[in-house]
Amino acid sequence: MKSPYHPWLHRYSILVAFCTLLLVVAGASVTSKEAGLTVPDWPLAYGQLLPPMGGLAMFEQGHRLIATAVGILTIVLAVWLSRVDRRSWMRKLGWYALGAVIVQGLLGRATVLWLQPPAVSAAHACLAQMFFSMTAAIAVFTSRSWQDGAEMVNDYGTPSLRSLAIIAPIVVLIQIGLGAAFRHRALSLMPHIIGALVATVTILLISVFVLTQFQNHKSLGPAARALLTIVCLQVFLGIAAYFARLQAAAYPLAMVLTTVAHVATGGLTLASTAILSIQIRRNLRLTVPEAISSREAVTS
Repeated sequence: MKSPYHPWLHRYSILVAFCTLLLVVAGASVTSKEAGLTVPDWPLAYGQLLPPMGGLAMFEQGHRLIATAVGILTIVLAVWLSRVDRRSWMRKLGWYALGAVIVQGLLGRATVLWLQPPAVSAAHACLAQMFFSMTAAIAVFTSRSWQDGAEMVNDYGTPSLRSLAIIAPIVVLIQIGLGAAFRHRALSLMPHIIGALVATVTILLISVFVLTQFQNHKSLGPAARALLTIVCLQVFLGIAAYFARLQAAAYPLAMVLTTVAHVATGGLTLASTAILSIQIRRNLRLTVPEAISSREAVTS
């Protein structure tokens, strides 16, 4: 069912997504620990804050305030969607987003009470990135361009873009999980580096395929270009964060800033990958083999 365009709902969903990104940034800043220096953990400070890191102390309280604000904003968003949006799946998505916020808060509390166990802390970080992707998707779903309908095109490439659209977000999410596990010292750096290579190649494949075939498409072209720009920035920040870690004892603030930027851009990468994948699945027609497989799946 098509729902009328609500400009203020769309603007509000953009605000929620932006605040969620700020929450990711604040969360990354308060959980960075390197070179024997401790940044305060939300909501308690477990270690002494050294003078070079003093400028980051505000994020301890800021993380709590932003988390509370995002929770309230998400409640309003879920209620607003349930009242004005005619699409049942969209109304459900609003409540799913609210559920994600609640689970995220519980994981954050467990992280504090249990003194940051790696598994719980990594799950907390991954869910934050997934929630940001949900809010970004809601912003897309409430936009005028989405309400105007799909611009259907045929996929003639190999491998199928519709198949890559399923694989790419999963690969990026796994890479984010590996990064979170490394930051919380559950894994070494090497799995994260290998995952970065796999995720980068996957994103390059899907983006180049889209731009080669559908550069002028009203939805696919801009989404692919945005994803390419963000992943290039993410690779640069990853390299910068690695070298900053090597010099963490001498330049702790540089290490924290590059790590936080890398985490935030990782969230943007996941959200951009998800949005491009959604646009691919919406605007590309099923090829003959895919159509046959879909019918067989339904009848089996």
